[in-house]
Amino acid sequence: MLHLRMIVPADRTDEAVACIEKSIGTTHLAVLQGAARDPVGDLVMCDVAREAADELLGELGELGIEKDGSISVENIDLSLSHRADQAEEAAPGEGADAVLWEHLAESTHEESTLSVTYLAFLAVATMIAACGVVLDNAILIVGAMAVGPEFGPLAGICTALVQRAPRLALRSLVALLVGFAVAMALTVGFSLMMNGFNLFHDYQVTAERPNTGFIWKPDMFSFVVAVLAGIAGTLSLTSAKSGALVGVAISVTTVPAAANAAVALSYGEYAQARGSTEQLLLNLAGIILAGTLTLFVQKLLWAKQRERTAKAAARKATAQP
Repeated sequence: MLHLRMIVPADRTDEAVACIEKSIGTTHLAVLQGAARDPVGDLVMCDVAREAADELLGELGELGIEKDGSISVENIDLSLSHRADQAEEAAPGEGADAVLWEHLAESTHEESTLSVTYLAFLAVATMIAACGVVLDNAILIVGAMAVGPEFGPLAGICTALVQRAPRLALRSLVALLVGFAVAMALTVGFSLMMNGFNLFHDYQVTAERPNTGFIWKPDMFSFVVAVLAGIAGTLSLTSAKSGALVGVAISVTTVPAAANAAVALSYGEYAQARGSTEQLLLNLAGIILAGTLTLFVQKLLWAKQRERTAKAAARKATAQP
């Protein structure tokens, strides 16, 4: 269940309440007239099943509440209420399958913005991966994958393509491209510094490296793994199972590929740099393709589910005397 807390202009309170009352899967409606002071308005609260929330938020958005008031959505971890149980049973489908597009757009907007923190995480992750590449240490490679924040912009691009949001797409693309460019440039400098301190050596880069040599040798398995990771990552975002993102992060070689390319460039190993760049682009393309298709299928399936529920409700209403 989700809890909605709204500040509604007084002239639209009746319309908002009507939307909530007619929506399947809502309960615990409360209205406090004149309770809000900034902005001035009525305080309206209700609980709604996750699978019914997206449609309700869309209807409330048409009233312009988010422009002249506010809509806050919170997860309810525990709800001891028979009416809440009835609301969840009446709502279409399963809550785990529902996609809250407003929440998805908001979360991807926040994580796909080019910021100092984002750049710092990506640069540090790439430098850790550079150490892993030179030392042929798989543990450092896995650690770097977990630190990298690049899935945020990737998810933003997928969401923007499905929702036809060009601003989000541009913001995410800028964060992705500029982020990797800055991280790789800083890692080149880091590699040269480590070489100056006699901690990195050219023979380590040109060695066989059985644990990390695959990074600059892309093949079809790279693309297949990226596609599967894109599906898993997108599902984890839409179903609020964020714990799965860690597994997604350590299954694709985006950050290690960027690191290997940077280290190879610093030593003039252009074949490795080219192969690593191909690995990076292959992984990014696979994730974006899979994530976009996953969101599109989810949107299509959920629309059909809502259509079936609406028809069933109409038949039930017609059958009643």
